[in-house]
Amino acid sequence: MRAPIHLNTAGAGIPAPAVPAAMIRYLSAEAERGPYEAEAAYVYELDTLVYARIARLVGAGMDEIALFPSATDAWCRVVCNLDLPVGSRIWVTPYEYAGNLIALQRLAGRRECVLEIIPCIDGGDLDLDWMRNHLDERVGLVSLVHMPSGAGVVLPVEEVGALLAESSAVYVIDACQTVGQLAIDVGAIGCHLLTAAGRKFLCGPRGSAFAFIARDLWPRIVPPFYDLHAAEVESLTAHRLTADRATRFETAERNCAVVLGLLAAVEHAGVRPKGARPEVYDALVAAVSDTNGTRLFAPGSSRAGIVSFVHDRCSPGRVVQALGKDGVTGWVAQGAHTPLYLGAAGVGQFVRLSPHRDTTPADIDIVAHSLHRAVGSS
Repeated sequence: MRAPIHLNTAGAGIPAPAVPAAMIRYLSAEAERGPYEAEAAYVYELDTLVYARIARLVGAGMDEIALFPSATDAWCRVVCNLDLPVGSRIWVTPYEYAGNLIALQRLAGRRECVLEIIPCIDGGDLDLDWMRNHLDERVGLVSLVHMPSGAGVVLPVEEVGALLAESSAVYVIDACQTVGQLAIDVGAIGCHLLTAAGRKFLCGPRGSAFAFIARDLWPRIVPPFYDLHAAEVESLTAHRLTADRATRFETAERNCAVVLGLLAAVEHAGVRPKGARPEVYDALVAAVSDTNGTRLFAPGSSRAGIVSFVHDRCSPGRVVQALGKDGVTGWVAQGAHTPLYLGAAGVGQFVRLSPHRDTTPADIDIVAHSLHRAVGSS
């Protein structure tokens, strides 16, 4: 039987083979020795190696990497606790993720900030000239998704970083859809925070995520608590930090099997090409475009990884169901998750297809035939 053609990597990628192997090996050690004992046996991998490998993946220092159970948790653990000046301007793009936007709305409410949308020029690219002309000392936070979950546009994070270089604004990047797919260097980007999930193009386990948190941002973060791995009590009224690493923003309890699975995924990503080959992505775009009745959501001049569309007669659910009968796994995505772009355009649901590094041109041929059959019967 032919293996499924997995085109839902933007939701969760097929784990790299080393990932379940590492997790099973660790869980077996817990069962044989005891959980604390197994953790002690893997202390180097858990406390040092995973941070070093992630740091190498994104061009960071090991001390500026922290682990979290989800990218949303990573993002909110920092952004929601920023000590922004009262009345700051917060910039977002039309491609902002809904979960991030909710958190920013609450932050804006607490700090009496103003949320502003960076406009796009015709075609969907960010208006960098607008940013240059409107940047002032009141801009306290700039939030970009490197690639939104609803479309394959790649935002110019390095160009924005250069533009903000002399600004006091905190620059944060949601890289959930690009880590493991595109090469990333936080030094070249110039951001203060970059967050990512392990489960998507990195092909790691669910329940894993990490953040790069620049050291110069730490004093501007006021977390509601520090856990005991990062601080100790000195008296009834005082405590002190003991962790001089971004791990101070983690909690002490962790799923060690998941952390080791993430380590395996990061090591796998380090020796394999990133993301789907350009010719495979282009072929998928062509397959969708050549299907009568489809409407692509393809803003911007730089795109990769995600192909999103609707059909004028066939519902997204029906398209995905038909693809599934041919062994192709797509996804019915929600326009509300990209509310300032798809939601504002009145898109409720759409089909999202997202290939990965192992998708082949032959796979795309199957997808093209399956799409034609799906809409031809509508």
